[in-house]
Amino acid sequence: MAGRDDRKWRRGLINALFTFVLSLIFSYVSDLLLGKVTAFILALLLLFVIIMIGVLFDMVGFAAAAAEIGHLNARAANKLLGARQAVMLVKNADQVAIFCNDVMGDVCSTVSGAIGVTIVFRLATSSPGLDTGLLTTLITALVAAFAVGGKALGKGVALNEATEIMFRLGQIIAWLERLIGQKSILTKGKR
Repeated sequence: MAGRDDRKWRRGLINALFTFVLSLIFSYVSDLLLGKVTAFILALLLLFVIIMIGVLFDMVGFAAAAAEIGHLNARAANKLLGARQAVMLVKNADQVAIFCNDVMGDVCSTVSGAIGVTIVFRLATSSPGLDTGLLTTLITALVAAFAVGGKALGKGVALNEATEIMFRLGQIIAWLERLIGQKSILTKGKR
């Protein structure tokens, strides 16, 4: 029993550290890009891209939990590129879901909120007469609407196409493994 608790604590700490590092990277890159962007529409586009990354990862996490491993095993038996990686993703659906839904989803939500605040700050400094309270409320509502609406749409797609989504992701992972000449943590030691 104590071993399980140790693994849970270790896993939680690793996910927290990974989230911290990804948040630093995403925040730094988005701040760097926002510093270069002077057009309001481009700042909104960056905000939209970050929200869509969160939606995409949420969809993958949901698909990992809903995919049918039997179909993927059949493709792996036929040696289709990426099927073995897809099987490993589905076998580790809990970890895939934690990474995609919790880590990436929360990082994207936090960063999109920060970008929203930056957009409000820029608009307020460039147009002092604007009502910042109203502007903050509007941007917050837009961020929430796009994130929640996108995730709802993504979950619908993921539920209907879970196995195919995982297969396609497995193909991408297999392609990347070939490109860099290194096996991923999914397939190290696996035959």
